[in-house]
Amino acid sequence: MIGTRHTAHHRSRGPGRPTALLMALLVVLGLSAGTGFASPEGMARQAPSKVGVPARAMDAVAAMQPSWNLGNTLDAVPDETSWGNPAVTKSLFDTLRAQGFRSVRIPVTWADHQSATAPYTIDPTFMSRVEQVVDWALADGLYVVLNVHHDSWEWISKMPTDHDNVLARFNATWTQISSAFRAEPRTLLFESVNEPSFDNATDAQKAEFLNELNTSFHTVVRSSGGENASRLLVLPTVGCTPSQDFMDALSTTIGALHDSNLVATVHYYSWYPFSVNIAGGTLYDAAAQKDLNDAFARMHDTFVAKNIPVYLGEYGLLSYPDHNHPDRVERGEALKYFEHVGYAARAAGVTTALWDPGTFAYLNRETLAWTDPALFAWIKSSWTTRSGTASFDKVFVPKSGPITARTLTLNPNGTQFRGLWQGSTQLAPGQDYTVTDNQLTLTARALTRLAGDRRYGVNATLQARFSRGLPWTIDVTTSDTPVLSNATGTTGSFALPTQYRGDVLAAMEAKYADGTNAGQADWTSYQEFNRAFSPDYPGGTIILTPDFLNALRDSQPVTLTFHFYSGATVTYHVTRSGGSVTGTTS
Repeated sequence: MIGTRHTAHHRSRGPGRPTALLMALLVVLGLSAGTGFASPEGMARQAPSKVGVPARAMDAVAAMQPSWNLGNTLDAVPDETSWGNPAVTKSLFDTLRAQGFRSVRIPVTWADHQSATAPYTIDPTFMSRVEQVVDWALADGLYVVLNVHHDSWEWISKMPTDHDNVLARFNATWTQISSAFRAEPRTLLFESVNEPSFDNATDAQKAEFLNELNTSFHTVVRSSGGENASRLLVLPTVGCTPSQDFMDALSTTIGALHDSNLVATVHYYSWYPFSVNIAGGTLYDAAAQKDLNDAFARMHDTFVAKNIPVYLGEYGLLSYPDHNHPDRVERGEALKYFEHVGYAARAAGVTTALWDPGTFAYLNRETLAWTDPALFAWIKSSWTTRSGTASFDKVFVPKSGPITARTLTLNPNGTQFRGLWQGSTQLAPGQDYTVTDNQLTLTARALTRLAGDRRYGVNATLQARFSRGLPWTIDVTTSDTPVLSNATGTTGSFALPTQYRGDVLAAMEAKYADGTNAGQADWTSYQEFNRAFSPDYPGGTIILTPDFLNALRDSQPVTLTFHFYSGATVTYHVTRSGGSVTGTTS
């Protein structure tokens, strides 16, 4: 995964080690570890490990659950802190271990620390820093997955037109990594390449190129001796995509290698329309659930059922969470997704690694505290049990006029519904709510009491509790149909005044007068949240992005339909004339 890039550029590296220097010298001299030359200090250096690795690969990978990604750090381009995260400390791994993680994936981009021509020498100082970080994690009793990361698009993708040089560099890279880490315990795993891609190649050609890389990786590592002779090796599909054709191709590669210490890896970021909120994917609906169920079924049937372990090297939602921007995925719908991932992975026998790009997502790398503890609580709970949910996490009541009963559908997920609470007070069944065939109905009487003076926004918060797992939160929210106002601006800066009146923006449709779709995503009328439009609740506006506005046809009016989670819709009209933009309510 390529995370958000940040602008700070400075280097943060550990001291050099004779091990790394000698390994680099061997490569310069044309001597691989397979020739029998190895650093005496490298042979002796072995990070302490508190883990006894099971003999069977299936058992070893199962023991790695759950896993976490040190994203946007050693894989950042060009340096460790370039994408906004601080330099790694051992305290980070202490925290992860204490939080229940049993393994970490350490993505590394080597390209900016390596000569681009033969003999493709890796900077010894950088190798030493990677060794230091890996050793910290191993010392905490964590399994570690070490890989070649953004090199996949920086130079490996050029393999179709620069085959020999790419293969030579790939082999030289893994020769040096294998040499540097050959004495590490088997709690260290090697992953050949992250999300491999190949420019201007057909799917069949991509599979052939990846087979060549995976096979060569296997040969280089196994021939380097030491612990590498039996180390668990992780092999990806094309793009780490869990599609059947690419998984079948990887299964063929694994079968041909006749090695019981191989692991398959794919990534999963949910059904795309839901993951980024485009094409109407505002809810974790039947289509999104089916996409997940089908993906994990394919992982199980293609690999796990054949005793090939699967390491889900990355999972999450694309650009969620990002605490610098409004959530493109509604919070309750995101919780449903993470709850489902945990269950499906356990059912399929798959080990999962949360993709964490850093400080503005899950674990704050400065404070070593979870940015959103409640979100992490749902992720953590999913490792061991199921939690009940409901069709939504809000019920909307009007600002004025009579309040009527509201109904949500309960999704017990194998649990039993135990009742509704407001804080420590249990609501009265029959009076405050009823449940019939998983239809939870809040009575008009209860909602009137809970809404109080009906200030816009959340008036009360309830918990639906189940026999196990976490409670499901339901916000009683007062709202009216939002009101938009006329505006003028430019393609570089345009915001339409918006009175949200307690409501929450879900989606935006954009169409020309002839009914065709308007905006960057011309294959759907529903444009991508935060990419084409974004709510600014404190500022009382909806922002239309320069990318969206510049994609509009000149002087052709566009009708925008804003969809809100209460069910309200509001239409608006914008016209771009050169660099000027005009917005009207009629």
